[in-house]
Amino acid sequence: MNLIADIPINNLSFGNVGVNILRELYAKNLNVSLFPRGAIDLSSFNKLPDDFKSWIEKSSDNKHKNLDKDTPTLTLWHLNGADRRISPKQFLLTFYELETPTFTEKKLANFQDHTFLTNPSAVEAFKSVGCENVSYVPLGFDPDFIEHKSDKKSVEGKTHFVLMGKYEKRKHTKEIVQTWLKKYGNNNKFLLTCCITNPFLKAEQMTSLLNQLLDGKHYSNINFLPHLKTNTEVNHLLNSADIDLTGLSGAEGWNLPAFNATALGKWSIVYNHTGHQSWATPANSILLEPKGKEDIYDNLFFQKGQPFNQGSMYSFDRDQVTAAMEETVIKSKNPNTEGKKIQTEFTYKHTVDKILKIIGT
Repeated sequence: MNLIADIPINNLSFGNVGVNILRELYAKNLNVSLFPRGAIDLSSFNKLPDDFKSWIEKSSDNKHKNLDKDTPTLTLWHLNGADRRISPKQFLLTFYELETPTFTEKKLANFQDHTFLTNPSAVEAFKSVGCENVSYVPLGFDPDFIEHKSDKKSVEGKTHFVLMGKYEKRKHTKEIVQTWLKKYGNNNKFLLTCCITNPFLKAEQMTSLLNQLLDGKHYSNINFLPHLKTNTEVNHLLNSADIDLTGLSGAEGWNLPAFNATALGKWSIVYNHTGHQSWATPANSILLEPKGKEDIYDNLFFQKGQPFNQGSMYSFDRDQVTAAMEETVIKSKNPNTEGKKIQTEFTYKHTVDKILKIIGT
């Protein structure tokens, strides 16, 4: 089978998913013409075998060799930008975290031969506005992430909380950190490590946000890490954790950090909505029911009145989260064996098999 892949390869969420999809296409020995979105950046993927990295380079360098107008294109990208076509047949895999697609988002979903979405609630949202060419495709566990019990030694004797994901309103970053500090700040039996650098903000903007976050106070038990350059570093951080807080976001297409932490046997506190409903259950997570909604607009990534990303997100409840943290501290004395099961329940082989089945029909 010949396939055109219109896919980003970088250290962001789309790029990580892109590399894992390409890994499965490589394993299937498909003839792939690779049109990368942006520059190819494999610096984060320090465990990839040389033969696969060479295949990526050749698939890009020789992308015109097998180019044919009848070859289908698999695009991995935002809806904003999904109007680019390389061949007449285009299949889009995208994330959607809200509940009411705009007119433009509906038109772009219908513009594809088929649109794959990473959570069932997104599928229902698009069907509710008249899109029938949509279906749910779950993501998978990245095989480069493995369990390292030795990583816990660096924080031995402490209950270690981790918060990942870029600092933004949608992810409730400020509320999560301030709620944790109110409960555990300067209590050295507990530690919070934050990896929340937003690559789309300038350094001075991030510094200002962190200063606001701490309100001028000093805390001895919170660390802010710079952007982690490799997946190995991310893996070590997640393995050192007892509890993950990344699942307290207000809206998600999937939430890779919380998913990966859970799959590594950590306890994640997760709001039961949007993309989390694809993988988080009462058995593998501390699942919280949202208590309300609020506008998602932040005048930066979500701007009111624009053709994309309009609507609301789920609200953050400080008392509810504080009680959940107390419960999770007790639970974290034991590994999350149910969480580890999602390593085999969700695989990129399954993701790609489902996509190729639709493309083939």
